[in-house]
Amino acid sequence: MSLAVSMRNVDPAFQGAGQKAGLEIWRIEKSSPVSLPTKSYGKFFTGDSYIVLKASIKLTFASKNGSLRHEIHYWLGKDTSQDEAGTAAIKTLELDSALGGRAVQYREVQGNESDKFRSLFKPCIMPLEGAFATGAKPVKESEYKTRLLACKGKHIVQIKEASLYCLHVTWQVPFARSTLNHDNIFILDTKSKIFQFNGSNTSIQERAKALEVAQYIRDNYHDSKFEIAAIEDGKLMADAASGEFWALFGGFAPLLRKSGQDEDSTDSHPTNKLLSIVKGKAEPVGADSLKRELMATDNCYILDCGLEVYLWMGRSTSLNERKNASKVAEEFIRGSSRSSSRLIRVIEGFETVVFRSKFETWPQTTNATVTEDGKGKVAALLQRQGVNVKGLLKVDTEKEDPEEYIDCTGQLQVWRVTGKDKVLVSPENQSKFYSGDCYIFQYSYSGEEKEEHLIGTWLGKQSIEKDRASAVSQANKMVESMKFTVAQACIHEGSEPVLFLLIFQSFIVFKGGLSDGYKNYIAEKGIPDDTYTEDGLALFRVQGSGPENMQAIQVEAVPSSLNSSYCYILHSGTTVFTWAGSLTSPDDQDIVERQLDLIKPELQTRPQKEGAEFEQFWELIGGKPEHIEYPNQKFSSVPESDPHLFSCTFSKVDVLLQVTEIYNFTQDDLMTEDIFVLDCRSNIFVWVGQQVDTKNKLQALTIGEKFLENDFLFENLSRATPIYIVIEGSEPPFFTRFFTWDSAKSNMHGNSFQRKLAIMKHGGTPVEKPKRRVTASFGGRSSGGTEKPQRSRSVSFSPDRPRVRGRSPAFNKLAANFENPKDRNLSTPPPMVAKLYPKSGTQEVATKSAAIAALTKTFDRTSARESLMPRTVKASPAEPKKVTAEQPTPKEKVMSSRLESLTIKEDVKEGEHDDDGDEEGVPIYPYERLKTTSEDPVTEIDVTKRETYLSAAEFKEKLGMKRAEFYKLPKWKQNKLKMGVQLF
Repeated sequence: MSLAVSMRNVDPAFQGAGQKAGLEIWRIEKSSPVSLPTKSYGKFFTGDSYIVLKASIKLTFASKNGSLRHEIHYWLGKDTSQDEAGTAAIKTLELDSALGGRAVQYREVQGNESDKFRSLFKPCIMPLEGAFATGAKPVKESEYKTRLLACKGKHIVQIKEASLYCLHVTWQVPFARSTLNHDNIFILDTKSKIFQFNGSNTSIQERAKALEVAQYIRDNYHDSKFEIAAIEDGKLMADAASGEFWALFGGFAPLLRKSGQDEDSTDSHPTNKLLSIVKGKAEPVGADSLKRELMATDNCYILDCGLEVYLWMGRSTSLNERKNASKVAEEFIRGSSRSSSRLIRVIEGFETVVFRSKFETWPQTTNATVTEDGKGKVAALLQRQGVNVKGLLKVDTEKEDPEEYIDCTGQLQVWRVTGKDKVLVSPENQSKFYSGDCYIFQYSYSGEEKEEHLIGTWLGKQSIEKDRASAVSQANKMVESMKFTVAQACIHEGSEPVLFLLIFQSFIVFKGGLSDGYKNYIAEKGIPDDTYTEDGLALFRVQGSGPENMQAIQVEAVPSSLNSSYCYILHSGTTVFTWAGSLTSPDDQDIVERQLDLIKPELQTRPQKEGAEFEQFWELIGGKPEHIEYPNQKFSSVPESDPHLFSCTFSKVDVLLQVTEIYNFTQDDLMTEDIFVLDCRSNIFVWVGQQVDTKNKLQALTIGEKFLENDFLFENLSRATPIYIVIEGSEPPFFTRFFTWDSAKSNMHGNSFQRKLAIMKHGGTPVEKPKRRVTASFGGRSSGGTEKPQRSRSVSFSPDRPRVRGRSPAFNKLAANFENPKDRNLSTPPPMVAKLYPKSGTQEVATKSAAIAALTKTFDRTSARESLMPRTVKASPAEPKKVTAEQPTPKEKVMSSRLESLTIKEDVKEGEHDDDGDEEGVPIYPYERLKTTSEDPVTEIDVTKRETYLSAAEFKEKLGMKRAEFYKLPKWKQNKLKMGVQLF
């Protein structure tokens, strides 16, 4: 019997709940839930019970937009009645049923809440005494009672006059100086000041978290200007605040060491026990080991793990059966004298990762979604029955372009690893990799405030271990030489992330390798050398989403390599075929044409379609099979999933990695003293704080590899998953997109505690570190005065083949100094001259002049054809004029005038200027005097260099459209129209 819930069995207060992401809270009043307003969230009473619903967006493999995922917590105050606690448990089941019966449900007890629940109310939960029904009277300032709070680890607990609640242990202690110790942090909240006492044995991270609590108390219970004083253990009477603090405890006295009875108790139930609920009783399940097969879908089970007790409910159980099982679980906890134990209720098919980890074996499950493979099987079945299925799988779905989180038109350098050294790859070949080799790449791009860098390694599937280790070692040295201010990536062949493909744009992988290590290895093993040669036989599978993201992968030249969803390139000597599968689109075939310009740019191709191939085509790949059924499932990359943040502790001696998940994470959770891993399933990020030791920084890649090896979330992560290493203060946009990011926080001085203290004292304005501009070249030559190597783009290398059209090189070189690189159409070639000083007006003019001078020199060069023709010799002046920056040549004047006419500027308000301001000593003129139609023009400025302003009528006359319509056109079309105005 499946769970079918009628809304008649659900409390009316839950109708419409969980329909959008966010929190919803109900308080149990007289056996009924009452919805709370947002302003009351987190204000719990010790005598009440609450139900907290958290709805969040879950990314799914079938939908990029994701679906809603629900988690339910029911919180029990320490003074709540047993009846109210039971009502909260039952109402939680009703809420889950109304949401579809998939939510994980947590029982939370005051003082022993789970980390996940605490993360919903950062930085802490401070329940109010009493119950809401009795009425809470506001406390007058004259009646404000001094409170002492203890902070241990990341848990905040309140100390009253008689008891201290900390983690899972309760100590009966007097509210006196003897409560203080060296191992905890204490917050003393008085009506005049807040004191934070930092025990000498506490960590910086603990102090920083405790300071968040002190700030929370100040903002919620006092004036925002209320003073917070930090008291350091062992500094005696170092300042007035210390004296005031100790005076409240009757004077200073040495603190006693922590006694043995204060140590944290260990779990008294280390063995996991499975119990079956039969007729209202929990009976042990006899088994030597825990396996998934022990639990039936029509029953409920209790898994006793000591401090955590799980109630597993089969999908075929009814709502009443689940309610009865919940009562049994509650009685089981009370009967075991473990009232503070957390009860977690899970539904079959939606178990948590921690629950599954308790079992020795747990089968891998996949969501039942309609895939292309499933559609293909249906089509194949219909085809065998004689049905024409041509075009059945062709669905006009809207193709989504991959998102670019950084500027992908920057500068790229690539090296091929050869032993302990590396060889620079020429620009025209830097997107052509061999599977038997390893490569290092450095990509430089414009960030928000400075030039950013990404240094990465690409490890081929056929590469040898020595080359892999050498590639990683050399990349680490490059990062270290740049003082750990750049991002780093480790990428394996076949698992390239979208960002990598967007940077390279046209990416080709050949079989075999060129390195000496690879050649020696295959010679020793007697393996045939199948390294790609231009004249040999080769078959390439072409894939990608467009001109900015396309790949050609060499595969075995056999019929079984063909796939109906892809296009292929086959060549042998001077013979070139293209093959298009029946499920390919015109866009796929356009990508083939573009890739041909990189693989075989000068040879005529013979296009083939699936089912209509030439005999010669089949002969090249081994002959046509008698019965052939092409696969049609695409080789999709691992989709991005919900991000999970983990704090890491790594032991190099034991090679042991321990992680702790941080729920509902924010940027403030990233501590500068620690290393964190952000798991997105498609790739992982290892974030390294600035205060981390240099030796540990170099272990970042090892930590990432150990994380993939352990697969803590049971995601079936591949060892080849891309790993990014991100250093604090140099976080790239493709990492910060997972946070609400404030770059000023990551650019601060000091440790975590000092930073939070500085932000609090400076009113939220952090003190930033001086920004450093790192530029480095590893090409073996000095970078001064030389241009960076240029990107090779998806442009045609053959001028006679009009497959890919782009702007002329001369235009590119010239327009690079006048275009905004962020507004460029990425399908066109990049600028040939970099803009070195984008914020300096004087330097920009100098760059333009240099570009004009460089271009005019190309016009003076005589071609081979011109040198054969007689030329008229003209008389030269006796003494040639010296050309200076202030006195350009006539040819430069003409070129400058032509260039200025390419840019048609809109109206600007008088007085608007660049953010950097005008340089000292440069004269300033009113805008009206700079127009060509001005009645009082400026005589000091050459008329050929002034802006050509077009009125609305002139604009429409010259371009045939209004100004607003013009700027809605693509950039390439705007440039074409501008050129048309200039030429005619």
